[in-house]
Amino acid sequence: MISRDIAVATYKTTLKFRADEKFGLISQLRRVSISIASNIAEGSSRKYKKIRTGTIHHVSA
Repeated sequence: MISRDIAVATYKTTLKFRADEKFGLISQLRRVSISIASNIAEGSSRKYKKIRTGTIHHVSA
């Protein structure tokens, strides 16, 4: 799954960042990478196709 690959790549990349970024940029990047997968999962569980398609389109934009 692409969203999982993004999250893994983000975590690996942010390990190389300076320690002083831990609570700033690193935290934000990691949260957003998990959010991508969460939004896709939430959208795919929607009952109506129109809502599901809109959610996935929003995530990919």
